Amino acid sequence: MIEVGRVCVKTMGREAGRKCVVVDIIDENFALITGPKSISGVKRRRVNIKHIEPTPYKLDISRGASDDEVVKAIEKAGLKEVFEKPLKPERRAVF
Repeated sequence: MIEVGRVCVKTMGREAGRKCVVVDIIDENFALITGPKSISGVKRRRVNIKHIEPTPYKLDISRGASDDEVVKAIEKAGLKEVFEKPLKPERRAVF
């Protein structure tokens, strides 16, 4: 389900609840994602696949696409409003 161009939601970390796009698959455990930061506030970084949740949206981008290419694909797909509005992260119990 995790593939290049898939729109996901970060579930862990300081960017939890924000949307991102998978730009590259590093191996079976890690993927390279970007927000891009100008739209959703997520920096380009490597993440554990367990820390992102896929959505039904998919962008038509090539592997390793730049942030500018991702921005153009988001605008072409009409998903800019979806990216700008973060989801509310669920509260986790701290023991």
